[in-house]
Amino acid sequence: MALAVDPVKFLREVRTEVGKVTWPSRKETLVTTGLVFALSGLAAVFFFVADQIIGVGVRALFGVGF
Repeated sequence: MALAVDPVKFLREVRTEVGKVTWPSRKETLVTTGLVFALSGLAAVFFFVADQIIGVGVRALFGVGF
């Protein structure tokens, strides 16, 4: 059984669905983007500090690097 694909109908349906989407405002997009960058920076700092502490602990445990 072959499926008949009507590209015009498909595009019409896509346009209808896109019209139903609630798009965020420019302000919402900027605030969300800022939060993503800020939380990414906090995570980077946290993991850097955690890595340094673990590294010091491992070096102290095995007596390497002092």
